[in-house]
Amino acid sequence: MTANERRNKILERLCVRRHDTRENLAVEFGVSKRTIERDVLALSLEYPLNTVRGNGGGIYVEDWYRTDGKYLSDEQTALLEKLARELCGRELAVMQDILKTFKLNK
Repeated sequence: MTANERRNKILERLCVRRHDTRENLAVEFGVSKRTIERDVLALSLEYPLNTVRGNGGGIYVEDWYRTDGKYLSDEQTALLEKLARELCGRELAVMQDILKTFKLNK
């Protein structure tokens, strides 16, 4: 497995688990903790990853981020927000939920 393949798999696993430790990832991928640290550093330049040191720490992916790529474009978001102004009650709640789920937070 190449470094890029491993990094993609690490990102996929973090998106499912939302949190993991470098120790666990090192064992899972059969590499050193230092290699995982380098991988996470490289990934954090492009993806919303955070690391926390100490007891209870680890590697976290932001709650809003998903790897499935199913996000609304800016144009789609703007149109839905415009349409939402005409809604009320349950329809407004549904529209807000759609926007919350699929709007890419930048």
